[in-house]
Amino acid sequence: MVAGIAGLRASPWARALAVASAVIALDQITKQIVIGMVDRGDPHEIIFGFELANVRNKGVAFGLLAGGEVPVLLITLGALALLLTYFAFHAHAPSLWLAVGLLCGGAVGNLVDRLRIDAVIDFLDPPMWPAFNLADVAIVAGVALLVLTLTAPQQAGSSATRG
Repeated sequence: MVAGIAGLRASPWARALAVASAVIALDQITKQIVIGMVDRGDPHEIIFGFELANVRNKGVAFGLLAGGEVPVLLITLGALALLLTYFAFHAHAPSLWLAVGLLCGGAVGNLVDRLRIDAVIDFLDPPMWPAFNLADVAIVAGVALLVLTLTAPQQAGSSATRG
């Protein structure tokens, strides 16, 4: 049975795709704005040591695996494949679509940088913490929401009560 346009808009896949698309767009737009405003190596303090910077990260979190382009790409694609496979079987779990959208959007936002310039553009630089970007924020929020979603106790009849 073919779902109508209204049904497609409400589907978990469509919602996850909308969130992922928004994350990718915001991530790429903010990175380009920062590149136009901030020279590399010349950060601007925003408040209390928090800086707007223009740095490149060839690794993953905290610069791990720097210089390992192929392993980083394979790990990212493998994690996305596992996540999407899980989502395919559990798409109607409450808020799973949001976690998947955030995670996929963040991962793809950073992959776009890796494919385009062979590094991720980071620009939010707090004191005593590595610089990061909006894609990273989406990934962390997506992981937190995924953990909450997977560990939340399931109520009997949850599909009827949670829509």
